[in-house]
Amino acid sequence: MAKVNGNIFMEHLSGMIGDQLVLRRTRGGGTIICKKPTFNPDRTFSDAQLAQQRAFQEATAYGKAMKREPIYLAKANGSAKTGYNVAVADWFHRPEILEIDLSGWRGESGGVIRVKAQDDVKVQHVKVTIHDENGALLEAGQASEAGALWWVYQATQPATEDLRVTVAAMDLPGHVTEQTEVKGISG
Repeated sequence: MAKVNGNIFMEHLSGMIGDQLVLRRTRGGGTIICKKPTFNPDRTFSDAQLAQQRAFQEATAYGKAMKREPIYLAKANGSAKTGYNVAVADWFHRPEILEIDLSGWRGESGGVIRVKAQDDVKVQHVKVTIHDENGALLEAGQASEAGALWWVYQATQPATEDLRVTVAAMDLPGHVTEQTEVKGISG
Protein backbone atom coordinates (compact mmCIF):
# COMPACT_ATOMS: atom_id res chain seq x y z
CA MET A 1 0.00 0.00 0.00
CA ALA A 2 1.32 3.41 -0.91
CA LYS A 3 0.22 6.77 0.47
CA VAL A 4 0.45 9.77 -1.81
CA ASN A 5 0.14 13.37 -0.56
CA GLY A 6 0.44 16.56 -2.60
CA ASN A 7 1.12 14.91 -5.99
CA ILE A 8 -0.61 16.95 -8.72
CA PHE A 9 -0.97 13.85 -10.96
CA MET A 10 -2.79 11.86 -8.25
CA GLU A 11 -4.83 14.74 -6.82
CA HIS A 12 -8.58 14.02 -6.73
CA LEU A 13 -8.15 10.51 -8.15
CA SER A 14 -10.18 7.62 -6.79
CA GLY A 15 -11.45 4.36 -8.18
CA MET A 16 -9.67 1.50 -9.92
CA ILE A 17 -6.83 1.32 -12.41
CA GLY A 18 -7.35 -1.71 -14.61
CA ASP A 19 -8.41 -4.66 -12.51
CA GLN A 20 -5.41 -4.49 -10.17
CA LEU A 21 -5.09 -1.21 -8.24
CA VAL A 22 -7.55 0.64 -6.01
CA LEU A 23 -7.18 4.38 -5.31
CA ARG A 24 -8.92 5.82 -2.24
CA ARG A 25 -9.08 9.36 -0.87
CA THR A 26 -8.47 9.93 2.83
CA ARG A 27 -10.24 12.48 5.02
CA GLY A 28 -6.95 14.36 5.20
CA GLY A 29 -6.83 14.81 1.41
CA GLY A 30 -4.24 12.14 0.63
CA THR A 31 -4.59 9.22 -1.75
CA ILE A 32 -4.02 5.58 -0.86
CA ILE A 33 -3.08 3.13 -3.60
CA CYS A 34 -3.35 -0.59 -2.92
CA LYS A 35 -3.79 -3.90 -4.67
CA LYS A 36 -7.36 -4.92 -5.37
CA PRO A 37 -8.48 -7.39 -2.70
CA THR A 38 -9.28 -10.90 -3.86
CA PHE A 39 -11.54 -13.39 -2.14
CA ASN A 40 -12.07 -17.09 -2.70
CA PRO A 41 -15.76 -17.45 -3.60
CA ASP A 42 -15.84 -20.87 -1.89
CA ARG A 43 -14.41 -19.66 1.43
CA THR A 44 -16.10 -20.67 4.67
CA PHE A 45 -16.04 -18.73 7.90
CA SER A 46 -15.35 -20.14 11.36
CA ASP A 47 -17.82 -19.58 14.19
CA ALA A 48 -15.50 -16.94 15.64
CA GLN A 49 -15.37 -15.09 12.29
CA LEU A 50 -19.17 -15.20 11.97
CA ALA A 51 -19.52 -13.88 15.53
CA GLN A 52 -17.12 -11.03 14.72
CA GLN A 53 -19.07 -10.21 11.55
CA ARG A 54 -22.32 -10.04 13.57
CA ALA A 55 -20.61 -7.87 16.19
CA PHE A 56 -19.36 -5.51 13.48
CA GLN A 57 -22.87 -5.30 11.97
CA GLU A 58 -24.24 -4.31 15.39
CA ALA A 59 -21.43 -1.80 15.90
CA THR A 60 -22.00 -0.15 12.51
CA ALA A 61 -25.75 0.04 13.14
CA TYR A 62 -25.00 1.73 16.48
CA GLY A 63 -22.48 4.05 14.79
CA LYS A 64 -25.01 5.10 12.14
CA ALA A 65 -27.66 5.83 14.77
CA MET A 66 -25.33 7.75 17.10
CA LYS A 67 -22.92 9.52 14.71
CA ARG A 68 -24.45 12.95 15.31
CA GLU A 69 -24.60 12.71 19.11
CA PRO A 70 -22.72 15.68 20.62
CA ILE A 71 -20.51 13.49 22.84
CA TYR A 72 -19.21 11.50 19.85
CA LEU A 73 -18.78 14.61 17.69
CA ALA A 74 -16.83 16.32 20.50
CA LYS A 75 -14.57 13.27 20.92
CA ALA A 76 -13.91 13.22 17.15
CA ASN A 77 -13.27 16.97 16.91
CA GLY A 78 -9.69 17.81 15.97
CA SER A 79 -8.86 14.29 14.79
CA ALA A 80 -9.22 12.39 11.53
CA LYS A 81 -12.16 10.51 13.06
CA THR A 82 -15.87 11.14 12.59
CA GLY A 83 -18.64 10.81 15.14
CA TYR A 84 -19.47 7.52 13.42
CA ASN A 85 -15.90 6.20 13.92
CA VAL A 86 -15.92 7.13 17.60
CA ALA A 87 -19.36 5.55 18.15
CA VAL A 88 -18.32 2.28 16.45
CA ALA A 89 -15.14 2.14 18.55
CA ASP A 90 -17.17 2.85 21.70
CA TRP A 91 -19.46 -0.07 20.88
CA PHE A 92 -16.45 -2.41 20.86
CA HIS A 93 -14.98 -1.17 24.19
CA ARG A 94 -16.68 -2.19 27.40
CA PRO A 95 -16.37 -0.03 30.52
CA GLU A 96 -13.73 -0.99 33.10
CA ILE A 97 -14.04 -1.04 36.87
CA LEU A 98 -10.62 -0.01 38.12
CA GLU A 99 -11.26 -0.03 41.85
CA ILE A 100 -13.95 -0.61 44.47
CA ASP A 101 -13.03 1.29 47.64
CA LEU A 102 -14.91 -0.02 50.68
CA SER A 103 -12.63 1.66 53.24
CA GLY A 104 -15.13 4.47 53.92
CA TRP A 105 -17.94 2.06 54.82
CA ARG A 106 -18.08 -0.11 57.92
CA GLY A 107 -21.62 -1.38 57.47
CA GLU A 108 -23.32 1.72 58.88
CA SER A 109 -26.15 3.59 57.21
CA GLY A 110 -24.65 6.60 55.40
CA GLY A 111 -21.28 4.93 54.83
CA VAL A 112 -19.61 5.67 51.51
CA ILE A 113 -18.65 3.17 48.82
CA ARG A 114 -16.38 4.62 46.13
CA VAL A 115 -16.00 3.15 42.64
CA LYS A 116 -13.37 4.07 40.06
CA ALA A 117 -14.63 3.27 36.54
CA GLN A 118 -13.63 4.34 33.03
CA ASP A 119 -14.65 3.92 29.41
CA ASP A 120 -13.15 5.10 26.14
CA VAL A 121 -15.96 7.67 25.81
CA LYS A 122 -18.12 7.82 28.96
CA VAL A 123 -19.36 5.70 31.83
CA GLN A 124 -23.10 6.37 31.77
CA HIS A 125 -24.18 4.76 35.08
CA VAL A 126 -22.70 2.91 38.03
CA LYS A 127 -25.04 0.72 40.07
CA VAL A 128 -24.13 -0.68 43.49
CA THR A 129 -25.91 -3.78 44.85
CA ILE A 130 -25.38 -5.13 48.36
CA HIS A 131 -26.27 -8.72 49.33
CA ASP A 132 -25.88 -10.46 52.67
CA GLU A 133 -23.76 -13.59 53.09
CA ASN A 134 -26.78 -15.77 52.15
CA GLY A 135 -27.36 -13.87 48.90
CA ALA A 136 -30.42 -11.90 50.02
CA LEU A 137 -30.63 -8.40 48.56
CA LEU A 138 -30.16 -5.70 51.21
CA GLU A 139 -30.11 -2.64 48.97
CA ALA A 140 -29.31 -1.37 45.50
CA GLY A 141 -28.98 2.04 43.93
CA GLN A 142 -27.22 4.34 41.49
CA ALA A 143 -23.89 5.88 42.42
CA SER A 144 -23.28 9.58 41.77
CA GLU A 145 -20.40 10.96 39.71
CA ALA A 146 -17.68 12.40 41.92
CA GLY A 147 -15.19 13.47 39.21
CA ALA A 148 -11.84 12.09 37.99
CA LEU A 149 -13.32 8.64 37.17
CA TRP A 150 -14.79 8.24 40.68
CA TRP A 151 -18.41 7.43 41.55
CA VAL A 152 -19.86 7.51 45.08
CA TYR A 153 -22.66 5.45 46.61
CA GLN A 154 -24.01 6.13 50.09
CA ALA A 155 -25.38 3.06 51.88
CA THR A 156 -28.92 3.43 53.23
CA GLN A 157 -29.18 0.26 55.36
CA PRO A 158 -27.05 -0.76 58.34
CA ALA A 159 -25.42 -4.19 58.08
CA THR A 160 -24.10 -6.49 60.80
CA GLU A 161 -22.85 -9.46 58.80
CA ASP A 162 -20.44 -10.12 55.97
CA LEU A 163 -21.63 -8.66 52.69
CA ARG A 164 -21.12 -8.95 48.94
CA VAL A 165 -20.91 -5.62 47.14
CA THR A 166 -21.48 -5.85 43.38
CA VAL A 167 -20.73 -2.88 41.15
CA ALA A 168 -22.05 -2.63 37.58
CA ALA A 169 -20.68 0.06 35.23
CA MET A 170 -22.60 0.83 32.02
CA ASP A 171 -21.33 2.76 28.99
CA LEU A 172 -23.31 4.65 26.32
CA PRO A 173 -23.90 1.61 24.03
CA GLY A 174 -25.31 -0.25 27.06
CA HIS A 175 -22.47 -2.65 27.78
CA VAL A 176 -22.24 -3.61 31.45
CA THR A 177 -19.15 -4.71 33.36
CA GLU A 178 -19.62 -6.16 36.83
CA GLN A 179 -17.24 -6.77 39.70
CA THR A 180 -17.90 -8.09 43.22
CA GLU A 181 -16.05 -7.48 46.48
CA VAL A 182 -16.65 -9.11 49.86
CA LYS A 183 -16.85 -6.85 52.90
CA GLY A 184 -16.32 -8.36 56.33
CA ILE A 185 -18.52 -6.59 58.87
CA SER A 186 -18.89 -9.11 61.68
CA GLY A 187 -16.14 -9.44 64.24
